[in-house]
Amino acid sequence: MRHYRIAYLMCVVALMFTACREAEPVRLKIVCTSDVHGNFFPYDFINDEPAKGSLARVSSYLSSLRSAEVFGENVIYVDNGDILHGQPTSYYYNTVALEHCHLAAEVLNYLGCEAAVLGNHDIETSGPTYQRYINDLECGVMGGNIHFEDTEHLFLPPYVIVEREGVKVAFMGLTTPALTYWLPRNLWAGLEFRDMESAAQRWMDYLHQHESPDLVIGIFHSGYDGGVVTEEFVENATRSVAVNVPGFDAIFFGHIHEPHSTSVVNVAGDTVLLINPANNARNVATLDVTVNRNGDPRVTLTAELVDMDAYEPDTTYMHHFAPHMERVNKYVAKKIGESTHEIYSRDAYFGPSDYVDFVHRMQLDVTKAQVSLAAPLAYDTSFPGGDIHIRDMFDFYRYENMLYVMLLKGQEIKDYLEMSYGQWTNQMKSADDHLLLFDEATLSGEAPQLKNLYYNFDSAAGIIYEVDVTKPIGERIRIKTMADGKPFSLEATYRVAVNSYRGNGGGELLTKGAGIPRKDLEQRVISSTDIDLRFYMLNYIEMRESVDPQRLNHWKFVPEHWTNIAAKRDYKLLFGG
Repeated sequence: MRHYRIAYLMCVVALMFTACREAEPVRLKIVCTSDVHGNFFPYDFINDEPAKGSLARVSSYLSSLRSAEVFGENVIYVDNGDILHGQPTSYYYNTVALEHCHLAAEVLNYLGCEAAVLGNHDIETSGPTYQRYINDLECGVMGGNIHFEDTEHLFLPPYVIVEREGVKVAFMGLTTPALTYWLPRNLWAGLEFRDMESAAQRWMDYLHQHESPDLVIGIFHSGYDGGVVTEEFVENATRSVAVNVPGFDAIFFGHIHEPHSTSVVNVAGDTVLLINPANNARNVATLDVTVNRNGDPRVTLTAELVDMDAYEPDTTYMHHFAPHMERVNKYVAKKIGESTHEIYSRDAYFGPSDYVDFVHRMQLDVTKAQVSLAAPLAYDTSFPGGDIHIRDMFDFYRYENMLYVMLLKGQEIKDYLEMSYGQWTNQMKSADDHLLLFDEATLSGEAPQLKNLYYNFDSAAGIIYEVDVTKPIGERIRIKTMADGKPFSLEATYRVAVNSYRGNGGGELLTKGAGIPRKDLEQRVISSTDIDLRFYMLNYIEMRESVDPQRLNHWKFVPEHWTNIAAKRDYKLLFGG
């Protein structure tokens, strides 16, 4: 009998212990990176110098969390896209080292990533590349608003379920549909990117009916609000989804490279945390989650942005990926030619420049178009004199744009330039006025800022024209002739070279400026390269061995006795002496 009593007591104790454990809250740590842009190592392969941030530091941070008693295995790491573009590390594995597992996937696998989404720059790398990346990843890649064209079938699953200690976390992934506004159709052929809010509502209903998750976390490659807004979609839809689609506990977002941590109250009266770690793995976004098995509230959440520069790069990680670093270093160090002198992007804001005119020359040479349109794609950088290496081309031309030839009428070219210079230049009413259009609120400070985005300041080559900055917007451009001296006609149709971002409506110079309906832009494209512009620039220099970038001087600001002096003043404001 005594033995039975002992056994009985042991069972009671075991049950009590189990009940106590089941009553204890579960603590989770969810960590998100976004817009890493190839920053896998604490090294800038473009500028050949150490770099801040990087997934090497994220690896140290994750290791510290996983070795801590408070979280241990309850750490969940996810990524929010735009990882396949930015540094030569990603470009090399996109275009050269095709026989290897993609480095971006290998790194995320090493870090134990459990859910991911595709960003617009991931799609920009082309179908074979992002499909290879998806195949190489060991975690689920989500796309709740990415459909096969004209069907209800999804290209990617809408969510991933991760469980820890019986707690079920649903991650829902969405991608900004505005990428179709910038990227050539051939990069996403057969796919359709639908409105985020309606997709979120559809999958939220499905989750609660079929999965019964303890909490739902959004991973959105989309900004907070605004951006490109059309009848079909909103570029940055995070806030609207959080407010109008009840059910989210928190949303990690990205796309816009600005750290952000806030909360909104949705239409059901619940608070939703919104957090953006910004870019280059300089920060990570974290959620501390406490799930009470018994009690109220059921779930509590705390959001935080954590600075990765407080962590040293993980030495084990660095040793593991050392062969990859060596391959990329060897690639970017390759000499492709020489330049007679150094050129500067900052010169492009004040008139014709060696920098932008080098792009114009290349675009006209490759396409044999009659007119070229281009803007500086780096606010303040230079292109070296002397030896040119592959790494220099990443700083000179930062994006994997294709090169289009489009058919535009003379009037459309003029209207396009009117919008460009309208965003670029002030209307001068005296010699003492600014040439450039500044953000007035910044002029009294130490760092004056331009009012609009510099990469939408397009100039033209192939035509001779003047920009009269004393005139109001819409009346500044006077096109005199073609560059070869032939007449220019507003009624004639011309072959115009533009990059694919612009050709698909990016910056709205073709839509709002030239007045071409966006649905008609694709019909205007008569040819497109199948490889990015940087590749053609590399070939352009390699074929010539030596280049001598010179201004074409196809346009100028007038009246010159005002603009020349104003340009010197504004140059000092922006860049110092």
